[in-house]
Amino acid sequence: MSWVGRSAAEIAEAVRQGEVTAPSIVEDHLRVIAERDGRIGAFRRVRTERALAEARALQEREDLATLPLAGVPVAIKDVVAVRGESMRNGSAATSSVAAAEDHPVVARLRAAGAVVVGITNVPELSLAGFCDSVYAVTRNPWDPRRTPGGSSGGSAAAVAAGMVPLAHGTDGLGSLRVPAACCGIVAIKPGQKVVPPPEHDWYGMAENGPLATTVTDLALALAVMAGDMSLALPTTSHRTSGSPGSPGSSGDDGALWSDGGRGAPIPPRPSGLRIGVARLPVPPGFAIDPELQRAVVEAGHTLAAAGHTVVEHETRLPSWLGSATIAAWFACALRETRGLDARRLERRTRALARAGRLLARIGKDGSRGRERWRARGADHWFGKADVLITPTLAASPPPAERWGRRGLLDNTRVNLTYAPATGAWNMAGWPAMSVPYGWHSTGMPIGVQLVAPPGGEARLLGLAQQLEAAHPWLRHAPS
Repeated sequence: MSWVGRSAAEIAEAVRQGEVTAPSIVEDHLRVIAERDGRIGAFRRVRTERALAEARALQEREDLATLPLAGVPVAIKDVVAVRGESMRNGSAATSSVAAAEDHPVVARLRAAGAVVVGITNVPELSLAGFCDSVYAVTRNPWDPRRTPGGSSGGSAAAVAAGMVPLAHGTDGLGSLRVPAACCGIVAIKPGQKVVPPPEHDWYGMAENGPLATTVTDLALALAVMAGDMSLALPTTSHRTSGSPGSPGSSGDDGALWSDGGRGAPIPPRPSGLRIGVARLPVPPGFAIDPELQRAVVEAGHTLAAAGHTVVEHETRLPSWLGSATIAAWFACALRETRGLDARRLERRTRALARAGRLLARIGKDGSRGRERWRARGADHWFGKADVLITPTLAASPPPAERWGRRGLLDNTRVNLTYAPATGAWNMAGWPAMSVPYGWHSTGMPIGVQLVAPPGGEARLLGLAQQLEAAHPWLRHAPS
């Protein structure tokens, strides 16, 4: 019996109950990675021997029956430290020295019983909404001619192709939500100070978060990353026990679920919310595919049927925010390239950094717009809604090509044409997620974006679960 394609919650429960061993689970998934990734290019590195060794060690843990992610194979985006592995961030210019310690999010995943099976591909320095680099051109499992999005494209492709049930990603201007929408899976960008941020935090705009095929799995992974098991949605059984300082409890190893199953409060099912449907959540001059707008309206109808009040939100985002977001993108490129050998950087990266340098000379780095949006602009634009629902993308995923070899105009034009609707919520620091909802006439999945004010992660997950129940999606692309 193969466990490939099963949810993380199902796998963890089976390992906790002794129905299957962690090494068997990991072997199954490594076999599928070997079979499928040659077509997709999701992984920069597959940790075959190390993952198996870690799975065998996990199987011997005395607290195995308490671990929320017992034996679950996970993929980590190549932008945070994984002990014993180099972090290249999609570039030939970065260091090849192996990390001595895990990033706190990786440590928490491992302490919860997850097994890191590989490191996923990103565009160079995670600067684009594509997923090509010197290491690979990552392809969309639903249509290999198209990009899986970026910058967490390798992680999204690995999940959508059924190579792992869960993956880690980061989101600086949409880098979790964009690939999730491209690949027909769920992802959440938490708000600030919910999950330890990545080292490359993009002036406080970037957050770590999970990608999954079910909302239950997504919530479980977010709960582990956050060290707050109250974010997890109810599953069939999740028993944990432990005392402070012991494995399976809050301690230096990052395990923070001492009360995370039996004792954690069950999040209330959201009801009676005021939900704004924003078909055009972009500044003037930007367009959104009518099919993607229609999906948002239909998702609003689904939530209305679930008992929520749904209203239209017709105001576009302000033009100054669009300009500030683009300037912030260029400023991040400049910051990320500092200290790196420009001769080893790709053309796209050099061009983005050069634009950031030019704008910085005239004081246009996006920081004033970001501060203005966070201080009052986002709250004012959001209005009286509890949650907004918008398109995640503005157009279907572009071709999977070597965009890194192209210049500033091509990359800026395509990024802004297909993915202009996510960056505002990084500028604000608010939680947002993407949920699959229907199919485009091109045959690609459609994602809708849910946005909430700070502290709204549980509310977003609850609404996503209502959409999932009323309008279930295909969890994996055909293999």
